[in-house]
Amino acid sequence: MSDNNELGILARRKIEAEIIKPIYEILVREIGKTRAQAVIGEAIEQAAIDAGKEFASKEPDGADVKSFIALQYLWEKDNALDVKVIDADDQQYNYNVTRCRYAEMYHEMGLGEIGHLLSCARDEKFIVGYAPDVELTRTSTIMQGGSCCDFRYRSTKDKA
Repeated sequence: MSDNNELGILARRKIEAEIIKPIYEILVREIGKTRAQAVIGEAIEQAAIDAGKEFASKEPDGADVKSFIALQYLWEKDNALDVKVIDADDQQYNYNVTRCRYAEMYHEMGLGEIGHLLSCARDEKFIVGYAPDVELTRTSTIMQGGSCCDFRYRSTKDKA
């Protein structure tokens, strides 16, 4: 299923961050940090919903937990994440990330204060666009100082 020539999400996020960084710096200067973060956050969240819809449109049998699990190689590509899977089936996908190169990259780029907007905030919005019947619960992220990122996806559809 994986295409070795396909750009992983980590590489995509680095390219995006290189473009966003000078824009963010200008926004901070012109409208202040709080407003700049709100603008960046809103734009990124909408882009995540749109990306989720785009990925879903390519699922011949429809987007659900199972098809979402099959896409995870994109986020993990380039050793981007150290993941410990807890549960993975048709109804749930629960895992912990114990090392996050996304967080490391944003800090190295001087974007640690908005790394959560550039990556972490996308997760909940991506699944909204991808499979609205799947919800994400997460209480901790490495980006914001947690020891791990605790992803808990579950289908809200009743089993037929």
